[in-house]
Amino acid sequence: MDFYGREEELAQLSALWNKRTASLVTCRGRRRIGKSTLVERFAAVTESRFLKIEGRRPRPGLANEDELAAFAEQLADQTGAERTPPASWSDAFRRLSREIRDGERTVVLLDEISWLGHYDDAFADSFKIAWDNVFRKHDRLVIVLCGSVSGWIRENIVDNGAYMGRRSLDVVVRELPLRDCVRFWGNAAGRTSPTEIFDVLSVTGGVPRYLEEIDPSVPAAENIRRLAFVRNSVLRADFDEMFRDVVTRRPAFTGSVLRTMVDGPKGAEEVADALGVPRSGNITAALAQLEEAGLVAREAARNPETGKPAKSRRYRICDNYSRFYLKFVEPAKDAIDEGAFAFSSLEQFPAWEAVMGLQFENLVVNNCPALLPALGMGRVLLLSAAPYRRAAAPKSGRPGLQIDLLLQTRRSVCIVEIKRRRRIGPEIVDEVREKCGRFSRPAGISLKTALVYDGELAPSVEADGYFDAVLPARRLLGL
Repeated sequence: MDFYGREEELAQLSALWNKRTASLVTCRGRRRIGKSTLVERFAAVTESRFLKIEGRRPRPGLANEDELAAFAEQLADQTGAERTPPASWSDAFRRLSREIRDGERTVVLLDEISWLGHYDDAFADSFKIAWDNVFRKHDRLVIVLCGSVSGWIRENIVDNGAYMGRRSLDVVVRELPLRDCVRFWGNAAGRTSPTEIFDVLSVTGGVPRYLEEIDPSVPAAENIRRLAFVRNSVLRADFDEMFRDVVTRRPAFTGSVLRTMVDGPKGAEEVADALGVPRSGNITAALAQLEEAGLVAREAARNPETGKPAKSRRYRICDNYSRFYLKFVEPAKDAIDEGAFAFSSLEQFPAWEAVMGLQFENLVVNNCPALLPALGMGRVLLLSAAPYRRAAAPKSGRPGLQIDLLLQTRRSVCIVEIKRRRRIGPEIVDEVREKCGRFSRPAGISLKTALVYDGELAPSVEADGYFDAVLPARRLLGL
């Protein structure tokens, strides 16, 4: 199978074989991000025996007995173990342990772990007891607890005091870096314009399952149409299923919270105002759940203009697919499903260029680590790397400020302007110079500027020398 990137995660997992004791690993990340594939690849490259047990999606009519029966069937198919459903999870784990051969490298993936334990509140406790008394006694064993409901894994395993000192590794699988995303275009990558590639990635993000559906032989607009605007297409159909899988508490309310951020970041108070409800712990809990699921991200924890903790935190949708779906696909889904939705050009969508500019901006922010070496900050300790927005203060006459990406170190800040236009002229220098004039630097802090762009850049912009770094975004693609 095609497998791109994940070198760091594979190296972390492979290092576990240097131990002479069993290892317990948690693996978290949004749906479609490639968690299970990563674990399977780890077993393959280290030539390990691989056993996978996957939980059944909970639905009305199912019970704990059904999960136990499915466990037994999957184990029997892979090992020849008995098929009789175990009486409890303790019995199930003992049966699994009997199929592990000491001295042989074995990777056990318990996938969709929250589904396995959905009907039994004592599931995590049962597994902990099994780990202490059975599994950890195997010398060549790695057990991976994996799932899309990151909140369940955090609450029941990662932050559970009963598991203190037992986990060897917690792997959080994020979107693929842009250089790895390009590999899905194969040999066509070198013949495809960076703008076309960015158009597609601005919709899919670095989600492997979505990238697998790309047809490199057709233009970006056709890829987007085929993936998102055709009945039952991947990007048309996946949002509701993905959201249901990663958000398990009050999904309808949490979905409404997410939708308030489609047109820009919001703090908890702004979310409450947009929903017309009082600010409460429900909003805070929803934001925390969306953040844990990898759908939203918080802005900087410290105010870069004062050096003090931020009075309030704002949240932005960091998942490119989710924002694109909510902005363009969801409003047209009925017409799409009826086969009545058609367009001759993506530019027909209202505010298409503006929204795609935001999608591109978000894509670059998510790939901030790849920017740092080009900005001369590859070996610098960053205190923060996030967008920064300051609201206007009409009473004092202080204007608002919006910075696409602000990089903070102990001694400097770097204002990064991210721009996607067909032609970027010298006016970009004036725009950033004005932002720098509005930004209040703490004493002793240096100010640097950088431009990351996609489009035709006027020669005078670099010749002006105002920017400390000018980086064509195609370099993030490795092209």
